[in-house]
Amino acid sequence: MNSLRSISWSDHQLGEAIEALSTRSGLIKHALKSEVPAYPSEISRGSSDFSGKWIATIASSLGIEAEEVDTAYSDIEQFIRKASPALIRITDEKEDYYLALLSSRNHSASILGSDRKIYRTTISQIRNDLCRNLEGKYRNLIDHLMLKSEIPEKQREKVRSGLNREILGPARIHDCWILRMSPGSNFWHQLMQKRMLNRIVSFSLAHVILYILLIVSWWLIGKSALQGRFDPGIILAWALVLFSQIPFRLVAHYSQNLFTVELGGTLKLRLLYGALKFKPDDIRHQGSGKLLGRVMESEAVEALVLSGGLMGMVAIIEIIAAAWVLSLGVSSYVLPSLFGGWLVFSLWIGFFYFRRRDRWTQFRLKMTNNLVEKMIGHRTRLVQELPEHIHDGEDQEIVNYLELSHAIDNYAIILSTLLTRGWLILGIIGLAPAFIFTMSSSSAIAITLGGILLASRALHKLATSFSQLTGAAIAWQQVSPLFFAATHSDYAKSPEALIPNPSLPNSKQPLLVAHDLVFKYREGSLPVLDRCSLDIKHGERILLEGPSGCGKSTLVSLLVGIRHPSNGLILINGFDYQTLGRDGWCQHVVVAPQFHENHILTETFAFNLLMGRGWPPLPADLQQAEKLCHELGLGDLLNRMPAGMMQMIGETGWQLSHGEKSRLYIARALLQGADLVIFDESFAALDPITLQQAVKCVLNHAPTLLVIAHP
Repeated sequence: MNSLRSISWSDHQLGEAIEALSTRSGLIKHALKSEVPAYPSEISRGSSDFSGKWIATIASSLGIEAEEVDTAYSDIEQFIRKASPALIRITDEKEDYYLALLSSRNHSASILGSDRKIYRTTISQIRNDLCRNLEGKYRNLIDHLMLKSEIPEKQREKVRSGLNREILGPARIHDCWILRMSPGSNFWHQLMQKRMLNRIVSFSLAHVILYILLIVSWWLIGKSALQGRFDPGIILAWALVLFSQIPFRLVAHYSQNLFTVELGGTLKLRLLYGALKFKPDDIRHQGSGKLLGRVMESEAVEALVLSGGLMGMVAIIEIIAAAWVLSLGVSSYVLPSLFGGWLVFSLWIGFFYFRRRDRWTQFRLKMTNNLVEKMIGHRTRLVQELPEHIHDGEDQEIVNYLELSHAIDNYAIILSTLLTRGWLILGIIGLAPAFIFTMSSSSAIAITLGGILLASRALHKLATSFSQLTGAAIAWQQVSPLFFAATHSDYAKSPEALIPNPSLPNSKQPLLVAHDLVFKYREGSLPVLDRCSLDIKHGERILLEGPSGCGKSTLVSLLVGIRHPSNGLILINGFDYQTLGRDGWCQHVVVAPQFHENHILTETFAFNLLMGRGWPPLPADLQQAEKLCHELGLGDLLNRMPAGMMQMIGETGWQLSHGEKSRLYIARALLQGADLVIFDESFAALDPITLQQAVKCVLNHAPTLLVIAHP
């Protein structure tokens, strides 16, 4: 295909392109019933920043994500091979157009055209169109150099490619958006999108074939042994069967590794996304120890599910193979029946093991919670508790823990050893009559022995798998809130909210309108806020004073979208929370919470300043942050830090004073670039001179300001 322009999508078709590409690639099951908003005609061509926001917003409204990525010029072809599904913007002299990359493999790619048909092209063709403008800057120079160097016509294209790679290698190509499913979407759909079912089928089939080959190898070598002679042909056939297992074992390991990596990554991303979706009120009552235990159990779920689940599948295959082999030997009904009964007995033992392990885990987590809380509050305990009573109850907790550990160890021994060895004894007893009274041939007895050994091997794997899956099931009780929190619905920004309103900002037009707000922490309780109304115009500086407990911080949490009113309405620039979505709302309103609700992370000073902005930061971001720090009086602090803005701070890094932390929180809020900046008692820890300096800086940089303070 000579030109990709004929199958591309225009700016005004962006919404349709994202919907069509998402549907065809399987990111969403069905197209939206409502019409996707059209790209606004009032936005001028070349507004790349707006295009990126528009693409992200349209994708969010479809329940997926669109990540804007960039890559080096030298890696562009490799990037295209791995980027699908993606939107690629091609900058042309006349107008920009977009390619909907559906899939790519080796040197070819599939493009979803604007007519909804799929076209095949080459990755090099996409690269040429994408890099045409960038390469055009040096085209005349390169042509001049080749002409002066008298390079033959046949070699000029190769030389041009090499010179472009040398000159433009580090240059960044930005105009690409990768589409992917949201971590909070249907988990099974995510797994199907990543072809996890194919991995499981490949893994299972490989193991089935492995056990068939294993049984055939036993049959060959057993037949020769029972006949008392080893023909070269049989030995060769036996060797070939053994060697035939190698490729299937490689397939099984390859499928297992891919399944483990992809499922583990998907689960981790889901749990992290769920942690970010937790509402503050949901975790406010939980201590640090409980939160730490939840994080630790999340690691256990991933490790135990992956290892125990795959081993359980192998155990099931071996159990079926063992039952089949036992049915071919002597006592074709007795031994399979004994094996089935032993499996039921194993599950019964496993049930009691589950109950003991559940009690042990709950007690262990309780001890961990108490220990962490005591470590965090050790200074308070030293002051408030008598030294002779500070360790009361700890010895009894340890005794109880040891008793529970002893009980679970006994059941673990039964599960791991007695079940396997007990079956061997039971199987031999079931075989004994046929062996003593010579009721069956030697080959039938040999087959039965093989079935008993195969069943013992399956039981061992089943016991190990059950132990791991039991641990995962118990740990899941702690982790499941994180998993299901990812599904909490949150309003996505409406595309219409991106269209700029020429009447804003306008001093006569309210920036924020809060009308008849009512908020209750619990149903049936008295309202903390009752019919509260507030208007804030662009550029206003408002001071809100009141005694402790009167609802100032609650009002702030409503204004910034942390909580939602029981009744009433809040509008920002004429849009409500449902229209703007969480991310859109946070772009308009930002708050510096009270000191005890704000945090310094163990990271660099720059990271703590620029939280909420793009990372890694651009040089302009660092310059703006450093300038703001100097205006807030933090210049001396930066000069003392050996690494300056890149100095590590927090528990293990540079220690900040109370006032320095307060000013860092102030700078963090100002650097968000929001229309309305709210400070909730942020100036209480500053001395008069520093306070005057900080207030002056805030007044210079906050477009609209609301300060909460005590009278």
